[in-house]
Amino acid sequence: MKNHDFKQFPLGGRRCALAALLGLAVAGCAVGPDYHPPAPPSGLRDDSYTPAAQPSDTVSAPVPGGAAQHLAMGQDIPALWWTVFRSQALDQLVRSALEHNPTLAAAEAALRQAQENYNAERGNRVFPAVNAQLSAAREHLADQGKTVNGVFSLYNASVNVSYAPDVFGGTQRVLEGAQAAIDYQRFQLEAAQLALTANVVTAAIREASLRAQLQATGEVLAAQRQQLDVIDKQLQAGAVARAVLLTQRSQVAQTAATVPPLEKALAQSRHALSVLVGQLPSTPDLPQFELAALALPEQLPVSLPSALARQRPDVRASEALLHQASAQVGVATANLYPQFTLSASYGAAGASPHELFQANNVFWNLAAGLTQPLFNGGALTAKRRAAEAAYDAAAAQYRATVLAAFRDVADSLRALEFDASALQAQADAEALAAETLALAKRQYQLGAISYLSLLDAQRSYQQSHVALAQAQAARYADTAALFQALGGGWWNRAPSGAATP
Repeated sequence: MKNHDFKQFPLGGRRCALAALLGLAVAGCAVGPDYHPPAPPSGLRDDSYTPAAQPSDTVSAPVPGGAAQHLAMGQDIPALWWTVFRSQALDQLVRSALEHNPTLAAAEAALRQAQENYNAERGNRVFPAVNAQLSAAREHLADQGKTVNGVFSLYNASVNVSYAPDVFGGTQRVLEGAQAAIDYQRFQLEAAQLALTANVVTAAIREASLRAQLQATGEVLAAQRQQLDVIDKQLQAGAVARAVLLTQRSQVAQTAATVPPLEKALAQSRHALSVLVGQLPSTPDLPQFELAALALPEQLPVSLPSALARQRPDVRASEALLHQASAQVGVATANLYPQFTLSASYGAAGASPHELFQANNVFWNLAAGLTQPLFNGGALTAKRRAAEAAYDAAAAQYRATVLAAFRDVADSLRALEFDASALQAQADAEALAAETLALAKRQYQLGAISYLSLLDAQRSYQQSHVALAQAQAARYADTAALFQALGGGWWNRAPSGAATP
């Protein structure tokens, strides 16, 4: 909705003028724009998230984690999406994080706060305010030559009622904005849950990847040290020069130097997992994760593009802010109209407590008021224009959030496609490098090649062996990223009081 859309709500609308003439109605018209959900993005297609058609199946590789994955367009996302990895340890860790993570607890508290703020606004604005008042006073008057006693008491008991009829819908718009604030916090909670589960899964996959890289590096290092022993014996027999031994020692040292950074990253990954589940990094009983213990799902559900904006909690939260901004335009518009008040009181007053119950000491009053802004230096119209500008900003932010959501899905789908191809190529490269190294070792032992040729074969195998572990882990991480990009299936969980798409 743009600024010119607000012009359909003129200040002298016939319906509102009629409502004012009819009297102080309890429920009147609601000035300002009526909110409507934003239209889908222009150019939206339901057959693909990317310019080129996405392949329905990824390629496979003859290694663990190399299975082909089928993309099932239009299939719904499971609520407990992390269970597709078929790891009981991972499932328990995610459930523990959902129960104990402090960031999630803060989001839940923010939702409760928004709900109570709505209740407070509703109580203050929808229902009459009824207050009981009881007072007692004792006073001494100055002696001015009178013979009467200058000391007297006054007791007062009364009930006061006040009410502001919502003739022009200002209260309705305030409550509409408060409800939108509840929706925002509810979707913020869903977004926090999705981010938490994705972070736990990603951290577990990263840990498994680092363990695989450490294992691959350890295997390479063991082979290099074994080759070093052979060269050392050859040196003692006078078969090789000392430079060959020094070169091999240097290669062993370089490979060993890659271990501490991997161990540091592994420790940091473990610390991150501890904090995500609401525990101290010193917690010793966290499960350990390895790629072999995770199953790569061969069937991946992919929501239709037309459903994405209703599934992503960050998009729904941004839409709630847009709704709230629309309601604020209505509030600012209502402030330009007359404000009505009704009040009444009933009570009794007397010089002693027992006189409060005498009929001749009863008093009451009824009052009605109207306040019409006449001149305020343009403050009210400026506030209305500011509310319209805030709506335009919220609409632009909503569009940016939607575009980012579609980008995330497109990136995830392309990552699944290209990382599967990368793993296939890396598996071939690792197999060839291993075969080349084995051949180079035999040829070196027979004196058919120089040591430099053997060294090149060792380096090539080391790089391809570690890269294979990284490529395998990327397949699992891509799968988790896709589920996160699609919204995580929160709408299928349907807890009590949860939002619906």
